Amino acid sequence: MANAAQVQRMSRLMIKTLRDDPADAEVLSHKLLVRAGYVRRTAAGVWSWLPLGKKVLANVERIVREEMDAIGGQEVLLPALLPKEPYEATGRWEEYGAELFRLKDRRGGDYLLGPTHEEIFTQLVKDQCTSYKDLPVILYQIQTKYRDEARPRAGILRGREFQMKDSYSFDAADEGLDEAYALHRAAYQRIFERLGLDYRICAAIAGAMGGSKSEEFLAPAAAGEDTFADCPSCDYAANTEAINYVLKPVDAADAPALEEIPTPDTPTIETLAAHLGVPASATLKNLLVKVDGEIVAVGVPGDREVDMDKVETHFAPAAVELVTAEDFVGRADLVRGYVGPQGLEKVKYLADPRVAPGTSWITGANKEGVHAKNVVAGRDFEVDEYVDVVVVQEGDPCPKCGTGLKLDRAIEIGHIFQLGRKYADAFQLDVLGQNGKPVRVTMGSYGIGVSRAVAALAEQHADDQGLCWPREVAPADVHVVAAGKAKQTELALEIGAQLGAAGLRVLVDDRPGVSPGVKFTDAELIGVPTIVVAGRRAGEGIVEVKDRRTGEREELTVAEAVARLGA
Repeated sequence: MANAAQVQRMSRLMIKTLRDDPADAEVLSHKLLVRAGYVRRTAAGVWSWLPLGKKVLANVERIVREEMDAIGGQEVLLPALLPKEPYEATGRWEEYGAELFRLKDRRGGDYLLGPTHEEIFTQLVKDQCTSYKDLPVILYQIQTKYRDEARPRAGILRGREFQMKDSYSFDAADEGLDEAYALHRAAYQRIFERLGLDYRICAAIAGAMGGSKSEEFLAPAAAGEDTFADCPSCDYAANTEAINYVLKPVDAADAPALEEIPTPDTPTIETLAAHLGVPASATLKNLLVKVDGEIVAVGVPGDREVDMDKVETHFAPAAVELVTAEDFVGRADLVRGYVGPQGLEKVKYLADPRVAPGTSWITGANKEGVHAKNVVAGRDFEVDEYVDVVVVQEGDPCPKCGTGLKLDRAIEIGHIFQLGRKYADAFQLDVLGQNGKPVRVTMGSYGIGVSRAVAALAEQHADDQGLCWPREVAPADVHVVAAGKAKQTELALEIGAQLGAAGLRVLVDDRPGVSPGVKFTDAELIGVPTIVVAGRRAGEGIVEVKDRRTGEREELTVAEAVARLGA
């Protein structure tokens, strides 16, 4: 007898497919997941998972659980509604800024909706683990997280509520952290390979999470919000925010003396380069920003753009904003359009490593309509701090081998961090060591965007007709279409029952009053790996078996189809 749970009749399934893309949909996954009836928008950045979508989400969760359990992870479930105090202790109550959902209870107490749970897991382990004998331990949860995105977009790719697997390792020694990090890294590779995702492991920055070593798992996709660099000659790959140019000082012993030159009406790099007949790369661009209200100058070569994300990351948690016209009032050393690093008063000067000691530049002379040439770094001005702050370009040298880098867009699907003792220090997480003395615990944090992985799969596994799910995450193994009336429907239900009895998950389109054309279109759109059609030869017991991805078709008897697909 067929397992009823294995066979889903579409006549009894809550599903409504759409012929047209949603008006607000910008990316492929948003369009297809809505059109195929997997998700529906509830509010901006908030989505409901419908029956087929919930099956796909559950399959992703299952794979994540199996691989986490395989490395010794223990699943728990912590609350999403969290008190303010733990996040205040680590400074993240303020660091998260406007993206943190904050709320008050009826007594005026401050709470938040958790974006991530380092603080709460640290407190849990402090309560439960008191000796080195209790370690190492890996804890994880699959839970709803919250982030108050300013502009939620791209469907479930960038929502305000999302599903995430977050795990945390706790060890008494740094060697243990290295081992836990390696275990997670290998587990993530197995997870993404089982999911059928094309991915890259890239060096990354820690950001608000803190800690030292950090790597991202990125799924290449046109809809991706991350840009990563890939070296075609070696194994180097990194998020562009994590790429650092090496400082290479040059000998400036023979450099000519600084010379001021009249350059009327040249307040921009473009007008200056045109006026002097020099390339923009010969000029020095000086961007003024305010860091917690204090003016800071950022110097980069004139042919490069400043990456404000890098600047903000460097100064975090301080607030960074561009200067306005009002900031030049009363500042004789700051002449708008003609700022140069030489002669700046009480202004910190941050420079990209390309502005290395000994390099010579054309830059502002801090006088209206005047620039200076032969301005040498380290001779005519000092750099207070070197930080790679330029936007990475295609062809920039690989930090590892020097080959020109290739750039691509990607979706972040996982991130692993060696946190070290940042959170353990905040909560004084110690255990009793082998020598009877307290030992400060070291931590790792490891995240996978579970709902985001569904979107990444939809981006990578689709064609002009719709979705093409990998078998292990698909909502069913076989989609049986009754392309006709009573005879075809009877055969479709029969073969569906036999496939279900063989252990396959089956979706049977037995909807009455729906034309074969609509059913075929929906089967392509929904994207189950194998499509079986009970059509014109149903009376002979012959069905058509189609591979959704390749389009290959074959006519088989029911017995042959069941034997082939159930093998």
